Amino acid sequence: MKTFFFAFGFIFFGLIAFSCQENEAQKKPNIIYILADDLGYGELGVYGQEKIQTPNIDALASNGMLFTQHYSGAPVCAPSRYMLLTGKHAGHARIRGNDEWAERGDVWNYEKAVNDPNLEGQRPILNTTVTLGKVLQNAGYKTAVVGKWGLGAPLTEGIPNKSGFDLFYGYNCQRQAHQLYPKHLWKNEEKIWLDNELIAPRTKLDSTADIADIKSYQKFEQQQYAPALMQQEVLQFIEDNKDQPFFMYYASPLPHLPLQVPHEYVEKYVGLFGEEDPYVGNRGYFPNRFPNAAYAGMITYLDDQVGEIIAKLKALDLYDNTIIVFTSDNGPTYTGGVNAEYFNSAKPFPNNYGRTKGFTYEGGVRVPMIASWPGKIEAGSISNHISAFWDVMPTFGELVKTEVPTDIDGISFLPTLLGDAEQTKHEFLYWEFPSYQGQQAVRMGDWKGIRKNIFKGNMTLELYDLITDPAESNDVAALNPEIVAQIEAIMKREHTPAELDRFKIKELGD
Repeated sequence: MKTFFFAFGFIFFGLIAFSCQENEAQKKPNIIYILADDLGYGELGVYGQEKIQTPNIDALASNGMLFTQHYSGAPVCAPSRYMLLTGKHAGHARIRGNDEWAERGDVWNYEKAVNDPNLEGQRPILNTTVTLGKVLQNAGYKTAVVGKWGLGAPLTEGIPNKSGFDLFYGYNCQRQAHQLYPKHLWKNEEKIWLDNELIAPRTKLDSTADIADIKSYQKFEQQQYAPALMQQEVLQFIEDNKDQPFFMYYASPLPHLPLQVPHEYVEKYVGLFGEEDPYVGNRGYFPNRFPNAAYAGMITYLDDQVGEIIAKLKALDLYDNTIIVFTSDNGPTYTGGVNAEYFNSAKPFPNNYGRTKGFTYEGGVRVPMIASWPGKIEAGSISNHISAFWDVMPTFGELVKTEVPTDIDGISFLPTLLGDAEQTKHEFLYWEFPSYQGQQAVRMGDWKGIRKNIFKGNMTLELYDLITDPAESNDVAALNPEIVAQIEAIMKREHTPAELDRFKIKELGD
């Protein structure tokens, strides 16, 4: 009899312990990180946008915290995503720019890459890289990346499933994402063929087409819209993992070019904007009859998707235990039919080429960020805390109480999210970018130092006071030699020689 009661007691207390572990797992917050593509600082209503409607994202800010001084990892896609996933700034990163890995062959031939995965994708990250996905997997999270990857070609060690993500669905390759009605997407390591025609990004209107007739553009809207398919995967992942903690990295391709969105979204804004000149296409992007209406429609389409995600979380009773972060990978574009001046896309920063995507001025790297977590993050709060993509890993690591690598550059901003005054601050933020003639930049307090045209031998530093001059229009370097010297010292110290030839800057000693 004693043996029976001992055995019963052991089972009973074991069940209690198991139940406690289950409850503890359920207490871990779900994490949804939504990364828009080329969305400008001023392109959301809550950030001052006056033409484009974003009610769901604005509501996310009303229910959470809006950051005014958050920065992307880089002024273009791939390196920005690398900084996000590794917690490192560009001076310490392996991937410091877009690298199409051109030595493989004709990688820019869209048709060839569709049919040959050996030509698709970007140069891979190492499978030994400690990513945010791996950190959260180690903490017991089911992880997914849906959208655009850009950090490792198919058939290489850099694919998402070898980089910390249980599920991948979307574009492996950034070049393939230059068609939002693509011929294929990837689900994990399987190529999923879609019911779309193969139309290469450089396709123009027919030579006899009437550019004023909307029917001339019909071939650029096909059957299966990639962002819609991605949304289905996101919602299904949430459904499938409702009973365990999950991390969804939603790397949407919107509103990155080309200008493509279902016609009802275009019609909505044609009704608001009225007649406009068509965009007939250049630089590899498709023509569009109503470019401003299409661009606005793409952002509203993304906003509707945010609303669907929130509705799904509420329906599954997950909303209160889910932290949602919404941001963008860099500033707005300057080409392909996008009229940044019309929308004041980088507001309050300049919208012209040289000041937005591709450049380390504020319009290229300062991005919107909103974080919402009911009952934990104060609703309607605004933070001026200076943060960057490399802070996301330590923030989520602290959130779920798991270790992160010690060699990262990020600082957790969880105290800011939770209203804790004891927030550690950065001494500086550092960028370097081995493209667009070579650039370095440092944010140090209210000062911003920029070095551009490095490849042309320019090592002169521009200096701006972001408090009095957020548009970076008045270079005050000559008046502040001590500040210039401090920033130059940071630039020298934080740059380490690039591992890959593609990212070496010989003028910095590489």
